[in-house]
Amino acid sequence: MIKPSVEKPSGANWPIIFAGISAAGAIFIAAGAAHDLKDWLAAADMERVQTAVRYQIWHALVLLGTAALSAPAAGGPSIWLRIAAYGFALGSLLFCGGLYLLSFTGIGIFGWLVPLGGLSFMAGWLALATYGWRRGTSKSS
Repeated sequence: MIKPSVEKPSGANWPIIFAGISAAGAIFIAAGAAHDLKDWLAAADMERVQTAVRYQIWHALVLLGTAALSAPAAGGPSIWLRIAAYGFALGSLLFCGGLYLLSFTGIGIFGWLVPLGGLSFMAGWLALATYGWRRGTSKSS
């Protein structure tokens, strides 16, 4: 019997992998919110979950964009794209995760994760803007 070869993905693929898992998780939580969670979460908690799902989906998509910009055909990896990708991933974990944990557990300390995640998102977007600026002013980014 021939055993198929399964190669480990390269480290450069982590934004794509993270984006896929993150988007799938957001859709799972959104489906739960639409059907089952509304029966046992307060309205304010449901709003937090919906906000987290929106941010998680958008930032999964932007991670795919940073991965596309990092492809060799698009100019290859850049330190600014790597910083952006880390910012978006960390923001998803902290901002969205903080909102989910706060909503599902009611433990207020998780609320402290949310602004840290927001700062991570902003750092990611500013790094992406810096990449665009540097790419527009020089060929080496």
